[in-house]
This record gives sequence, structure tokens and C-alpha cells, in this order.
Amino acid sequence: MTQRTHIIGAGMAGLAAATALAERGERVVLHEQARFAGGRCRSYHDATLDCRINNGNHLLASGNHAAMRYLARIGASDTLTGPDRAIFPFIDLVSGASWNVRLNNSRLPLWIFRPKARVPHSHARDYLALRRLDRAGPDDRVQALMGDLDPLYERLIEPLAIAALNTKPAAGSAALLGAVLRETIGRGGASAIPRYPKLGLSESLVDPALAFLRAHGAELRFGARIQAIGIDDHTITRLTGPATDEPIRPGDHVILATPPWIAADLLPGLIVPDQHEAILNVHFRAGIPPGPSGFYALLGGAAEWVFEKNDVVSITISAANDKVDIDAEALALEVWSDLRRAFGLPRTMPAYRVVKEKRATFAATPAQLRRRPGTTPLINGSMITNLSLAGDYTATGLPATIEGAIRSGETAARRVN
Repeated sequence: MTQRTHIIGAGMAGLAAATALAERGERVVLHEQARFAGGRCRSYHDATLDCRINNGNHLLASGNHAAMRYLARIGASDTLTGPDRAIFPFIDLVSGASWNVRLNNSRLPLWIFRPKARVPHSHARDYLALRRLDRAGPDDRVQALMGDLDPLYERLIEPLAIAALNTKPAAGSAALLGAVLRETIGRGGASAIPRYPKLGLSESLVDPALAFLRAHGAELRFGARIQAIGIDDHTITRLTGPATDEPIRPGDHVILATPPWIAADLLPGLIVPDQHEAILNVHFRAGIPPGPSGFYALLGGAAEWVFEKNDVVSITISAANDKVDIDAEALALEVWSDLRRAFGLPRTMPAYRVVKEKRATFAATPAQLRRRPGTTPLINGSMITNLSLAGDYTATGLPATIEGAIRSGETAARRVN
């Protein structure tokens, strides 16, 4: 039995690994350089808005099996909410048209034969062309493979691709988008029902995990930066940092669950994705008319996905490298203009908060996918025997999503014995 497992990083991958190990009785030591857990997936009180917000908007699907297992493990399954069926509302800011894509529950996609359930002016045969994604090669891009399917491309495929890959479709991997759709829409509407936290990301995904770990005797070390990993004879022997000098004993294991750039600094020679895409979130202290799903997709403007909250309306702009340097007020004004057109809101912009994640995910391009390491990577041609990697940047078969992060943590935990 492993003596102790040291997990470096308390984001979603690290928490997934830690809780999986703690559940089976392993001794866990969790090292996190920040004073909080969750990484890019957390909630906090914003002084400007005087309410609690998420640092980003994350949408799960009922078919995200790793995420659902994780929530069940930490006793937080009932903290999610969402519609009781797979329904996705769209608003076209240019034409003013609005519609709902409504999937039936079974694997047989009967919805594509119902004009009121599919994209306006599309035909059932258009959706059959989605099977191209199943045959996508490693170098195929979304736009090149699917861009001839108007209006389906502009009104469904493109916004889904940007949201799933956080990469523009001209560069984004078609094979990776195909993997996402196979695990959700491809399994029928019952696997594509949108799910999101009732209160906040921390309340659903982070706080219950920390409580679970404490109850299972895990040692949680916050403000504990690891700045060097000692390796001798292909084995990690020491973790060191400003306040850490931790020997790694025989039988111990280390799971490195940091962002890729930190992992590469700690393990010289490790190949990781090195190009990233930004995500921008704008939170307004305002409300919008309630919809059937709790969110809307907007087409033709700066704002892409709009989420209803109790106290705020939150907007996400993905693949936002071209907007990340825009002044916060100018960006908020542009997004507020989109919301006014979509929902008839007042001209005066309310209090707002702009949150910029400049390296939110790796760029989901074919070239970057080839740089994704496995759970047991080769470093300078050799494997480190007591090391596993976890993180949404590893070779999970999915884009950089919560589902991918949790899946990677569970995979790393299974390697500990």
C-alpha cells in the first residue's frame, strides 16, 4: 500500500485525484500555493457588485460521467440545477430571430425531423453531416470540415465549437469537437441536459470536496508552493518550496496537478501545450427575463453565452485572445449593448465586473493536441516511476473542460497502488 500520495495543485484535477484516493483509504497530502482551492473553477464575493460571483461560467452536461461521479463522491449531486430536458435557447442579434434547439431523450435523434426542435431553415439531412466529425483526422479543423453546412454551421456548430474547444473553428480540432459531441448529443438528449450550480462553483465543486477530504483525514496545505522537485534515479525524492522541504519516501507517490506551464517548470524536459486561449467573463448587477434553460446563446455580437443568476447576469466570451487587451469598461459597454438588444434592458449600464483568464485553456489545435502528455509521461526519454500527471491539458481525449480535468485526476489516482 502506498504510504502517502502528495498531490501538487488543488484545482479540479487535484481535487478529483485527492477525493478518489481518500475514498479508498489512501493517505493524501494536498499542496496548493494559493490560499484557496478550485483554481479557475471557484466562487468569491465581489466588492464592486456586493454579491457572490463565479470567476468563470462552466456548463456541465448530464452525460459528463466523471463529473457526476465526483459530485456523488463528495455528496454534492443535489447542488446542481438546470432544465429537465436538453434545450438550448439561441438569439440572433443581427436578425432578431430566436429559437430553441430541443433534443429528445433517446439515442435515435427524432428531434432533427421536427422543424420546431431544430435550427430554423435547416433540414434533417444537414444534421446527418455531423457524422463527418466521427471520421475527422488528426489534422482536420472544424471550419474546413463543417463550414459548408449553413445555416447549421453558423447557428449551431460554430457556437458549440467555440464553447467546447475555446478555440476559433478555423483552427480548432474537428476530432476533439467530435469527441465532445459523441459523449453528449451523440448519446441522445438524456446525456446532453445542461447542468450548473444552484449557488456557485465553490459551493458545488470545491467546498464539499474539501469537507470530504478533511473528514477522511487528508492533510491540506494551502499557501504551500512547490518550487522544485528532486529526482534521483528516475524517482522523485523530495519536494521543496519557500515553506516546504518534504522527503518523498519509498512507497510514496506524487501527482502533479498544476497548470501546464508550472508542470513544465517543475519537470524540465516535459512537453506540454504551450499556446493558450483566453476566456473573458463580464458580470453585471442586473437581471434578464427567465428562459427555459437558465442561459442563452447569443449570435452576431461580442457576448456569446449569457447565464441567469440570482443577483447578476454573467456573460462568457470564449477564444478571446483578440479581445483580452480591450479596456474593461469598453468591453463591458460592448457586451451591455448586446444584452440591451437581446433582452430590452435599460440604456444605463449597471455595476459590472470583468474577469479575464488570459491562459484559460490550451489552444485546441491539431498541433497543440500532439503536445498533450499522458498520465505517465516520458521526460527526456525516461519515465519517473512514482509520478503521475493530472490536468485538463493532459491526453484525456477531451478539450480543457471540467469533465476532462476530473477524468484526468481519476486516471492519476487509479495509478496509485
